[in-house]
Amino acid sequence: MSDLTRRDAIGAAGLGAAGLALAGTASAAAPPPTPVPAFAGNHQPTPLRFDPAKLTGLSEKLVRSHWDNNYQGAIKALNIIESRLAAAMADKDYPPAAYSGLKREELHRTGSVVLHDYYFEQLGGNGKPGGSISAALGSAFGDIGAWEAEFRRTAMALAGGSGWCVLSYNRHTKSLHNYWAWDHMHGAVTGAPLLVLDMYEHAFHMDYGAAAAKYVDAFMLNIDWEVVNARYAAATA
Repeated sequence: MSDLTRRDAIGAAGLGAAGLALAGTASAAAPPPTPVPAFAGNHQPTPLRFDPAKLTGLSEKLVRSHWDNNYQGAIKALNIIESRLAAAMADKDYPPAAYSGLKREELHRTGSVVLHDYYFEQLGGNGKPGGSISAALGSAFGDIGAWEAEFRRTAMALAGGSGWCVLSYNRHTKSLHNYWAWDHMHGAVTGAPLLVLDMYEHAFHMDYGAAAAKYVDAFMLNIDWEVVNARYAAATA
C-alpha cells in the first residue's frame, strides 16, 4: 500500500472512530429537562438531610421551628401567589397596579424558598473549609481567615434588621463576593449562591436573643463544606 493510500485509510478510520465517539456522546447526553409551568403552585419542602438534634450550638427546637414555620410558610405563600398569578393571566382586565403587587410577592417568596433550601442543605457538617472553594477564597481575599472575617462583618451588618449574607460566585465578573442581601431578593445579578446565612431574627432569637454574633459563631461550626464546594464546582463549570 502506498504512503498516500495508507494515510487515506488511517484518516478514514480516524474519522469513523470520531463519528462513533460523537454519536455515543450524543446518545449518552441527557435530554433537556421538561420546563415546569411558570405558575404551577406546587412547591414542596425539601426534607432535612441532617439530624437537627446533633448540630453544635443550634438547638433542635430552633431548627425545627425555622424549618416548620418560616421555610414551609414561604412555600405555602409562594404556591398561593403563583395560583393568583395564573388566575390574573386569564383575566385580560386585571389591573396593572394589583399585578405589580403580585409580581413583587412572587420575587420575595421565591427568594425566601430558594435561600432556605440552600440554608438547610448546607448544615450538618464540621465547619472545616476544604476543597477547591477553600483555595479560591484564599486567592480572592488573601487567605481564608480574611474571607471569614469579611463574611462575618457582612452578616453583622444585617443584625438587628433582616436579610441574608450570601457568599456568591459572580459568573459575569468571575469573582467571589460576600453579598449583603435584603428582603430575600437583593442578590447580585449572575451571582450563584454558594453559602447563605439567614440573619432574620427567626433564625436565632430562640437560642440567642439579640446576641447575633453568637449565632454566627454557631452557624460557622455547622457548615458542610462539601456542599459548598459542590456548588462552587457547578457554578464554575
